[in-house]
Amino acid sequence: MPADRPDATTHWTAYTDGACAPSNPGPAAWGAVILPPQGQQHEEARGFIGHGTNQIAEITAAIEGLLRVPAGVVVELVSDSQYVLKGLSEWRAGWERKGWRNSKNEPVANLELWKKLFSIADERSVKVRWVRGHNGDVLNERADALANQALREAAQR
Repeated sequence: MPADRPDATTHWTAYTDGACAPSNPGPAAWGAVILPPQGQQHEEARGFIGHGTNQIAEITAAIEGLLRVPAGVVVELVSDSQYVLKGLSEWRAGWERKGWRNSKNEPVANLELWKKLFSIADERSVKVRWVRGHNGDVLNERADALANQALREAAQR
């Protein structure tokens, strides 16, 4: 097992994805597949956000996925959203240092969602891993399907 990957027998994994369709901004939803350690039964979850952007959907998916993992554990957050993963692993320190301003000295977009995600992540030891979207990763595809299912269900109401 590569050193940068959590051990599946003791660590959790959360695959998350957001969707915004038929337009961005537009109706937005999220999906998550949660893998507990030691081969326990996985959990699937999805939800409709309402009107939003793809970025809002991706951050919300990460929030919802991590909320389904117990506090205090190591969890690998797997996403096709570099926006979410870089926000968690690279950009946060700079944003905080600059008073929640980005590299263009503009206010960080979706700040309340970011703060919620950081708060939840701080209660866990979060590792991040990027996967290319729509490229055959079965669990990433499943998270995407769950998000799109939530969009379809909302459209039928």
